[in-house]
Amino acid sequence: MRRSRWVALLMLLLASLALGACGDDSNDSSGDNSSSTADQAATGAIQKNDQNSSTKLVIGSKNFTEQKVLGEIYAQAFSAAGYDVSTELNLGDEKTALKALEGGDISAYPEYTGTALLSFFGVTADKIPTDSQVAYEEAKKGFAKKNLTALPPTPFTSSNEVAVTKETADKYNLKTISDLKPVAGKLTMYGSPECRQRLDCLLGLQQVYGLKFKKFVPVDIALRHEVLKKGQADVSIVFTTDPQIKREGEVLLEDDKGMFPPYNSTLVIRDDVLKKAGPDIEKVVSQVNKGLDDAAMQELNARVDLDKKTPKEVASEYLSETGLTQ
Repeated sequence: MRRSRWVALLMLLLASLALGACGDDSNDSSGDNSSSTADQAATGAIQKNDQNSSTKLVIGSKNFTEQKVLGEIYAQAFSAAGYDVSTELNLGDEKTALKALEGGDISAYPEYTGTALLSFFGVTADKIPTDSQVAYEEAKKGFAKKNLTALPPTPFTSSNEVAVTKETADKYNLKTISDLKPVAGKLTMYGSPECRQRLDCLLGLQQVYGLKFKKFVPVDIALRHEVLKKGQADVSIVFTTDPQIKREGEVLLEDDKGMFPPYNSTLVIRDDVLKKAGPDIEKVVSQVNKGLDDAAMQELNARVDLDKKTPKEVASEYLSETGLTQ
C-alpha cells in the first residue's frame, strides 16, 4: 500500500512538472511572437491594420512621371496598411486634379506647395516665401479653407528650372536666367501647355526677367528634354528632379532673381476622408516621405523615363528598398 501510494505521488509530481513545462513552452512562444512584432515595427515597415479595410481610398495624380510615381507609392503604402485602395493617375494639370479632389472623384493626390500658392491661392511669384516650410504652411492654410488637408511635405523640392544644352550655354555665355535677355529674341523656348499662363513659367520669365523669346512652343511634359536633345528647342522648362539633366549634360541657368518658388510635394487629402481613415494615414505618409530626398526622387524618375519601367514597378521597388514593405 505504501509502495502504491508512493508510486501514485511520484506520477502526480511528474505530471505536474510536465504541465509546467508545457506552460513554459507556451510562454516562450508568446514571447517570441511579441519579439517578432517588435522587431518588425523597429525596422520601420508599414504595419497592416485590418480595421482600415473598411476605408476606401482613391489616390490620384497629375499627368507626368514624378506625379504617377508618387501616386503609386502612396497607393501601395496605404494598401500595405490595410486600406482598400484604387488609383486614378494621369488626371491632367493641377486644376484638373484639384477639381477631381473637391468633387470627390479622388480621395487625395500629391501637389506642390509653390504650384498651389500660384495656381489656387492667387499668390504672385515674387510673394511666395523662399523658405520651404513657410511656403508649406501658407499652402496648408489655403487648402484648409477648401476642407482639404495638406499633409507634411516631402524633403525633395521639384522646382521649375530653365535648361539649355551645354553647346547653347557656351555659345551665348549663359550662366544665369538674366544672361538670356540680350539673346532671347533669337531663341525658341519649349514648355508645358499651361506654361504660357503660369507665373512660374513663361509668364514669369516675361514679367520678372523681361524676356521676349523668338517663339514659345507648347510640348508634352515627357518630351521637354527630347526637344533640347534634338535641337528643336534652344531653351526648355524642366524640373530639378528630372534625371535627364545629369545624364544628358544639360545646363540649368541660375534663377538669379529668385522667381521660382519652393516646390515640395504635399499629399492633399479630403478632410472627411482623413477623419474616417484615422491616424494610420498620417503615419504612413510620414514613413513614405522620409526617404524621398532629391537624389531618391531623381533616381525613381530615371527608372521610368530612362530605364522604361512602369510607375507601379518603381513604386514597389522604392517601398521594398526602403524597408517599408516586404
